[in-house]
Amino acid sequence: MLRADICDLPTTNGTPLGTNGTLKNPVSPDGTPQLGQRYTVPARQGSAVRVAAGQTLTVINTHGTQVCDFWAFSAANLHEFMSWEHGRAGINRIVPKVGDALFSNRRRPILTFLEDTSPGIHDTLIAACDLFRYTGLGCTEYHDNCADNMRMALMAIGHTPSEVPQPLNLWMNIPVSPDREIAWLPPVSAPGDRVTFLAAMDVVAVMSACPQDIVPINGAELIPKEVHFEVNART
Repeated sequence: MLRADICDLPTTNGTPLGTNGTLKNPVSPDGTPQLGQRYTVPARQGSAVRVAAGQTLTVINTHGTQVCDFWAFSAANLHEFMSWEHGRAGINRIVPKVGDALFSNRRRPILTFLEDTSPGIHDTLIAACDLFRYTGLGCTEYHDNCADNMRMALMAIGHTPSEVPQPLNLWMNIPVSPDREIAWLPPVSAPGDRVTFLAAMDVVAVMSACPQDIVPINGAELIPKEVHFEVNART
């Protein structure tokens, strides 16, 4: 049972319920990166980066065991964002693959999935972990979470989100059985596996190195680790 005082907060969906180093280490004051530079998303934290239309963003599963919650917002209007309620209808699958357009909540492409060196096991069904989730799992104190990491990553570059959309959970292994049950399993990716996206419009992308350490989605050892990313001009 979730405590009422936790469920009643925050009064807006853009307000984090705690803080961590995400607020202190933006890639730059406004999120503009150095092209070709590799950035770190520390374990249990998040990062936001601007990706101009025609540029690519590569996210790297450095250790192979780490889930990365991934969002993309229109830089012109953060109320438009990559949406999996809309995206699954656009691709007629529950998991995107290379070549797919990834759709916004206004049903237009926001990214294109260009490359995936992993086995292609990702998730679009599970919401970002949040304080409510960890309270339900028995935590009695603040626990780092992807929802707050997303909020703080945007705040660190001068934005306040209005909500936490459904992320693309990179490398998260949530198989659906024939009887429609799901399981929470470790990633099947290898160290150094990467995915690359092409920006269809100017976007602000957000990544969270998922802090989940209670169920084994970040590996059987239950130890969240860092991921890396870089933005490049398309060649």
